[in-house]
Amino acid sequence: MAEPRIRAEQAGHSYDGRRWQFRALDLMVSAGEIVAVLGPNGRGKSTLLRAIAGLIAPNAGRIAVADAVGFVPQAFMPAFSYSAIEIVLMGRTRHIPLLRAPGRRDREIAAACLAELGIAALAQRAFASLSGGERQLVLIAHPLAGETPILLLDEPAAALDLHHQDEVMALIRTICDDRQLAVLFTTHHPDHALAIADRVLLMGDDERHLIGPTAETMTEAHLAELYKVPVRLLRFAAEGRELTAFAPVFRSQVLRSPDLRSPVLHDEASCGQILGGGKPGSGGSHAK
Repeated sequence: MAEPRIRAEQAGHSYDGRRWQFRALDLMVSAGEIVAVLGPNGRGKSTLLRAIAGLIAPNAGRIAVADAVGFVPQAFMPAFSYSAIEIVLMGRTRHIPLLRAPGRRDREIAAACLAELGIAALAQRAFASLSGGERQLVLIAHPLAGETPILLLDEPAAALDLHHQDEVMALIRTICDDRQLAVLFTTHHPDHALAIADRVLLMGDDERHLIGPTAETMTEAHLAELYKVPVRLLRFAAEGRELTAFAPVFRSQVLRSPDLRSPVLHDEASCGQILGGGKPGSGGSHAK
């Protein structure tokens, strides 16, 4: 494996000295690798990214990065009316000498990043006028213009519709492979991790962490324990491949759904077919 670009050793952070956001965390992310971070609200996912980005210092252990870091926060709205190209140009700051304006080369790189993400037509649009998906793509272009080998993304698809989630996830995988970036992103969607992550970090209660290869680590049992809700892994055929997806077993849906034992639903074909995983509603008192 390549030399890690991100390395956390027994790292921990607490804002008040009493409750730890995360603690005793060991993590490595190498070039060309994507690691997804999942966990309930308040378990320190965003804090971890901020610590890796150097915005805060961990209270315990150490976090080291091998090169410059590009950080894309959950939400960003500039105080002034910048255009999309101006937002991306800001990513070139580390390459521009103090008190100097961006040069032609900087503008060419910024324009090329917009084109790479398929949003060149947005260059002169006001950032505030863009849709949520368009803004997210512009924010990803910002660190790409800075040519940072490390990319941190805090819930990059949190407020996007399914089409734009698919677009952003595919883009992250593509730029990671093409540029050999070390990528760490947080998400509340297990399917995002299944789609593009090489490994996952599950940040649970009581400062417990679990990290490993995506397919081995993201099991029904692990996710049910993490989110305190039953979860089912579904296997299905699509576009000539066998794919997997996770489905939470929400109590409200179980209570509203017809009983599968009812004679009204005797035709299995009319209900679709689950190729693997348990029956929705089985196991766990939450689902009863």
